[in-house]
Amino acid sequence: MQLIALEAVRDGMTLGKTIWNDAGHPLLQQGVSLNERSIRRLEQLSVQYVYIDTALSKGIEVVETVPQVVRNQVVNEIKSSFDAVQKADRKKIAYVLEQKALALSKDLDALIAIIMESGEALMVLSDAFLYDEYIYQHSFQVTLYALAIAKHLKYSEKDLKTIGMGALLHDVGKISIPQEILQKPGRLTDQEYGQMKEHTKYGFELLRNLYTMPLLVAHCAFQHHERLDGSGYPRGLTEKDIHPFAKIIAVADVFDALSSTRVYRKKILPVECLKIMGEGEGTAFDATVLDALRKSVVHYPNGTILRLNDDARGIVVRQNPINPLRPVLRIFEQNNQILKATHELALIDQPTLEIVEIEADYVLNK
Repeated sequence: MQLIALEAVRDGMTLGKTIWNDAGHPLLQQGVSLNERSIRRLEQLSVQYVYIDTALSKGIEVVETVPQVVRNQVVNEIKSSFDAVQKADRKKIAYVLEQKALALSKDLDALIAIIMESGEALMVLSDAFLYDEYIYQHSFQVTLYALAIAKHLKYSEKDLKTIGMGALLHDVGKISIPQEILQKPGRLTDQEYGQMKEHTKYGFELLRNLYTMPLLVAHCAFQHHERLDGSGYPRGLTEKDIHPFAKIIAVADVFDALSSTRVYRKKILPVECLKIMGEGEGTAFDATVLDALRKSVVHYPNGTILRLNDDARGIVVRQNPINPLRPVLRIFEQNNQILKATHELALIDQPTLEIVEIEADYVLNK
């Protein structure tokens, strides 16, 4: 399978990976021949990248770290929890959230087991799954990134559980924010942005009184928009006053926001997200946490076309478990000449070679 920008997809190309909706039903099945109508439909759904089957990518596997059935179960449980709390009588909100948190705790155990058993960098294919509500997908993916970071930093199982629950519920306060603000396609006014920032306080108040939940979970919701230099909200805390768990969720939260399609902004590929976040290393984001993220996620997904500084082009065949920045490539072009026979190249063994560009619109034999 080859990862390709939707704008480069042409009539007759074969979809390499099924695209699912939030109910776990396929919108477009793997193996279907794409046509102008289906391509236009994907554009309307704001899909930016798809996998297609090509001769060049034959044999390249793309497997998400978390199986689809687990993803669907957790996302639906998050949605059920938020919906139940939003609809609950004010006097019963704490009880309802307590019960829903217990259900989420079981799903979290499954996610932790998957992350701990995985020996490879975390891969999440957000464009392979389409959701009616961004907040549920976002909560799920922030949890995966936070757990991957915490694993790399060698946190205990108990701490992983607290960090994971803090990530799952970090945006629960958004149930109190009007939908017209949450879904606004353009820039928020100062007044609207002020309302949006209140979700951290709402989340803290919802979670702080849960008897079965560590108070740190509430602080994760309260502090995940704080920044080391004091530029965050709601309290403008600086590095020494922000809890380490909140620093982890802050990094996971921004990484997913950048790498996901939003109503007001297109997604960007993982390595580009990390470059942007690197500009805030040590000022907005904890350097140790950001480094752990770099070492824990796939930078160049399998099937991505890359151009190197020696004018070679290759497609990512598999990941390097030691350094996600140096994947194994199938070299197919040199100096703008298609090679008669491809060969594999492990970038970890070639220190002078650098990745110059991701070419998501490249299609061989267009």
